Amino acid sequence: QVQLAESGGGLVQSGGSLRLSCAASGRTFSTSAMGWFRQAPGKEREFVAAINWSGGKTYYTDSAKDRFTISRDNAKNMVFLQMNSLKLEDTAVYLCAASEGSATTDIVQSTSLLWGQGTLVTVSS
Repeated sequence: QVQLAESGGGLVQSGGSLRLSCAASGRTFSTSAMGWFRQAPGKEREFVAAINWSGGKTYYTDSAKDRFTISRDNAKNMVFLQMNSLKLEDTAVYLCAASEGSATTDIVQSTSLLWGQGTLVTVSS
C-alpha cells in the first residue's frame, strides 16, 4: 500500500508560482496512477490533476489547464504539481492521491483513493 506526504504549500501572491511535492512510500507506487485534489474552506473536495503510472498521460480540470503541470519521478517515488499564474480562487488545501489502478481515469473516477494529509496553499492579492 502507498503512503503519501505532501509539502511545498505556503503563502503566495496572485500571479505567483508554487511547486507542490508528494513523497510516496510503498512498493506499488510505480504502478499507481497519482493525482492532486484540493479543498477550499466551506467547499467540497475537487479534482485538479491526474497522471498515469508512467507519466505519459495527464489529465486536468478546466481551471488547471494551461496553468498547472503534474509530473512524477518514479525513481524517487515523487509526484509534483507545478502551479503558475495562481489566482485567489486557487486557495485551498491540496491533497495528493494514489489509486490502485494505473490510468488517469482511476484517479478521476475512483471512490477508494489513498490520501495524504494535505498542504495549504494561500493566494493573496
